[in-house]
Parts: sequence; C-alpha cells; structure tokens
Amino acid sequence: MCRLFGYVSDTPTAVVDELGDDEFREFTALTRVHGDGWGMAWHDESGHTRAARSPLSADEDPDYARLAARPLGAAGFVHLRWATGGLAVTPQNTHPFVDGDFAFAHNGHIAPIEKLEGMLTPASRAKLAGSTDSERYFRLVVQCIEQTGDEAAGVTTALRLLMREFPNNSLNALLLTGAHLFAVHVNSRADSPKEGLRALFESPDAIPYRHENEYYAMDRRISGSCVQVISSGLDTTGWTPIDGDTAAMIDLRTREVTRLELVPG
Repeated sequence: MCRLFGYVSDTPTAVVDELGDDEFREFTALTRVHGDGWGMAWHDESGHTRAARSPLSADEDPDYARLAARPLGAAGFVHLRWATGGLAVTPQNTHPFVDGDFAFAHNGHIAPIEKLEGMLTPASRAKLAGSTDSERYFRLVVQCIEQTGDEAAGVTTALRLLMREFPNNSLNALLLTGAHLFAVHVNSRADSPKEGLRALFESPDAIPYRHENEYYAMDRRISGSCVQVISSGLDTTGWTPIDGDTAAMIDLRTREVTRLELVPG
C-alpha cells in the first residue's frame, strides 16, 4: 500500500516544480505512514525510461530530495511504499518495477499472491525478482501488452482479468511506457486499512488527511502544460477527484487523456 504522484508535462520538469514546495513537503511527509522505501521513474531526454529506487524512507534518503529537485524528464512518477504485512522491505520489492521502457508502481494489495502468480506464463514468472503481489501485477500487464501487441488493449485486458478475479482488491497503479502514462483508479470494493493506520498513531486526528476513509482515492490536476495524478493525502485545493473504477491513458507527446473501457461493451 503506497502513495503515487504522476505527471506528463510539455517540457522536462522536476517533481518539486510540479507539486510546488509546500505540496512536495506535504507529500514527502506521508512517509510517516509510507516509509518503507521510495522510487521514481522518468523519461530522459533520449526518450528512454530511467528509474531510481531505495528501501530507505524518502525523508531520510538524500537521493530522493536530490532527484526530486532535478528536471529529469517531461513525464514520470513517484512512489512511496507502505509494505503490506509479511512482505520484506528490500530493493527487489521496492517500486517501480522496470522492464525496458515500462515502469510500474502499485497502491494496493492483491491476494492470494499464488493465484495472481498462476495467471503468469512461465516466461513472465522467470522474470520475477521479488516476493510482492505488485511485481506480479506488473508482469501480468506487460504479458498482456505483449500478447495483444498494443499498450491500451494490453492494459485493458489485464485490468478486466484482475477486476474479475480479485474484485475486492485495489488495483490503483501508474504505468509509464515509451508513449504513455497509464493511471489506474480501480478500488471500489477495497476497504481503507483503518486498523493498520490506527496502530501507527496515538489518535485518529493524527492520521494523514483522507487516509482513514478515502485511502485509495486519487485526484487529477490538468493545465495547459501538464497533466497530474496523485493519491489522497494532500490537504490542498486545486485537485479534482478521479471517478471510481476507471483507468486513463495519457499521451506523452500531446498530453491527450483517453479513458479505457474496463467494462466490455
């Protein structure tokens, strides 16, 4: 379970510049829950996907602040991890998961993991490096893209399968490809992790904004120069809620937003 921030801009930009100093500090402060590692993915000037990740808490790792302040590329995302119980805090389990120009980060938990792994081909299973459900989710998405030969069709196919087989889990995710940023907001039957949150804080008032009842909510902010998506947690204005059980594809060149058809027509 995690926090996500993704962006597609018209020019190379820094995470700090996209959020602004105050929102960036507020986002990073969510490490008081999501302190089990961090990761970033971005497109460099050559158009290739690059990534950095660490099992350290973002607020304690100078690399996080350094990279967040650099204009790494015109599209990318940030991930703050809250490890699901029993899953190790290791580099192999830290998001994003990367394969070529695909980079992926997930906010949720898909169980049982064995059932999810059983949906993978032997070739996909052979690429697994860690023990998380999120990496297996990523492998299923890449597998479906390769099988369909199309990014939108592949992501749609994977989400339809997962919504059918794991209807009570959160599939919230960001997928950066060579041409698009996919933003997935599918979680209508997933419960906020109230017990886990209450165990971390002395009083409910100390729990981060919108976490107790809207943990899996996601918002968007669109301007003439940038499209942004973010997990709940910022107590600021200017964001619009994203509809439930939806997924969108953002074109990295034009910033056009296309909604995927998750319910077969």
